[in-house]
Amino acid sequence: MASAARPSLALLLLAAAVTVALAADPAALQDFCVADLQAATSVDGFACKPATAVTDADFFSRAIAAAASTSNPFGVNSTRATASTFPGLNTLGVSVTRVDMAPGGLNPPHSHPRASELVMVLKGEVMVGFTTGGNRLFSKVLKENELFVVPRGLQHFQLNTGAGDAVFVAMFDSQSPGVVTPTLAMFATKPAMPMEVLTKTFLMGEDEVSAMKSKFAGF
Repeated sequence: MASAARPSLALLLLAAAVTVALAADPAALQDFCVADLQAATSVDGFACKPATAVTDADFFSRAIAAAASTSNPFGVNSTRATASTFPGLNTLGVSVTRVDMAPGGLNPPHSHPRASELVMVLKGEVMVGFTTGGNRLFSKVLKENELFVVPRGLQHFQLNTGAGDAVFVAMFDSQSPGVVTPTLAMFATKPAMPMEVLTKTFLMGEDEVSAMKSKFAGF
């Protein structure tokens, strides 16, 4: 009997491991855990406010209500509603970002290591695209109220292809999706990425790499 039970137990453990690996944020252990942004303890997320101190306002936010300035080299600006700006989201495994784009504005290629992304265009026309590990590009131009999904961790971009301003919201299955932008990760790190790494990566000389780095000095 014991030997017959072992394969079943192994399968259960394997299934549990796969489930954990595929999950986004872990499931909450209580109805809510409104973030206590003043708590001194650092945890994976935020400590909970005492339930007696929670109010209706903790579950409401105007974090993404207003348009943001797009006066920058990329013509884009992101306004995030995560647990750090909307405490009611803490432990719920969701967050949202509003992105405002000037004509021709680009949200440069980037990835979110902890979340998939669902894009919905509210205004204008936006091309959304992502690349796979096999370097295949999937993309689509979205109009108002149309959706496009980007799998977790994959490099993706958004480009305003319309004649006017554009606005979209990006919804995530994590309260803290994170963001990695390759250009900044290469050229705007502190301390600086070793020059030898950059010259060999881009097959360029030091002068060419320095010229590229200078464009990201203010980021």
